[in-house]
Amino acid sequence: MKIIVIGATGRVGSNVVEKLAKHANDKIYAGARHPERVPVHDNVTPFKVDLTEDMDDIKETLPEADAIIFTAGSGGRDLLKVDLHGAVKAMQAAEEMEINRFVMLSSKGSLSPDNFNESPLENYLIAKYYADEWLIHNTDLEYTVLQPTALVEKSGSGKVTLGSYSTNENSIDNVADVLIGLVENHAGIKEVIEMSTGNEPIPEAINELD
Repeated sequence: MKIIVIGATGRVGSNVVEKLAKHANDKIYAGARHPERVPVHDNVTPFKVDLTEDMDDIKETLPEADAIIFTAGSGGRDLLKVDLHGAVKAMQAAEEMEINRFVMLSSKGSLSPDNFNESPLENYLIAKYYADEWLIHNTDLEYTVLQPTALVEKSGSGKVTLGSYSTNENSIDNVADVLIGLVENHAGIKEVIEMSTGNEPIPEAINELD
């Protein structure tokens, strides 16, 4: 399988790339503003993608692939240009490239705007809201929107809750495994999936999705 990871040097994206690098049958294209920071692996090809550029420029950079895992974010520095508009341009480019599978890393509560003003991440959630809404309602992509609770730097337990929340955190390890599982199992198509650390092994949790 040919998989593009956009945001390949971020906290989650780099973890996704490292895990996929162990899948010898997959070809991974690691997209980042600084592709030289992507570790060298036999089946990983780094490429430069700048989400602040025009959509046509983004499209020109995308390799042919079967799926995109979108983990990019500005870390709060450029929410409109990257987290919102950059994500939308990546979706538009994917459609024009006929890369129909698009898995979006989002956030808990991203589609609940009535609650945004209660969160210290209000501006981030607003950006994610409009990006997620665009993906769901303005594209024909086979999307999945993954909504994890807070990301933490812990070793992955390999056990999660999908479809609801049972804890207030997720290890980045677990999130990366779920993103990969959604793509490789073609699971969760046209779904918005809540996620937290839980008690169900990740493969079983993914197999229970539609």
